[in-house]
Amino acid sequence: MARSFQQKDRNLTILGAETVFNGTLSFQDDLIITGKFTGTINANGDLEIAKDATCIVDNALANSIIVSGNIKGNLTGRSNIQLKNGSTVVGDLTTRRLRIEENVDFKGKVKMIEERRNIDLFSVNPAEYKTGLM
Repeated sequence: MARSFQQKDRNLTILGAETVFNGTLSFQDDLIITGKFTGTINANGDLEIAKDATCIVDNALANSIIVSGNIKGNLTGRSNIQLKNGSTVVGDLTTRRLRIEENVDFKGKVKMIEERRNIDLFSVNPAEYKTGLM
C-alpha cells in the first residue's frame, strides 16, 4: 500500500513492503520504495530504495537517489547518488556527486556530470570566456 506524508513542504510517498508495482512511476516530490518495483522511474523529487526493496528498472531518474536495497538498471541522480552499506547495484550511474559506503556490491560504470559555470557573455572579456569553456 502506498502511503503519503507531508514533509518539509513536500509530499513523501512510501510504497510498502507488501507492494509489487510494474510500470512507470512519475512524481514531483519524494518516494521510498520498500517493496518490489519493475519499470521506469522519472522524478523531479528524491528516490530511496530501502534495505529490503528489490527494483528492476530500465532507467531511474531523480534529483537524488539513495540505495540501501537491491536495484538492477541505470540510475541518474541530478544532484547525487548514495550507495549504502549492504546495497547491491547492477547498472550504470550518472550523477554530479557519488558516495559509496563499505560493503556495497556495485557492477557498472560511473559517469560524472560536470558543473556548468554561469558566464554572462556580455560582462566577460573573450579570453576569460574561452578559459571558462575549457
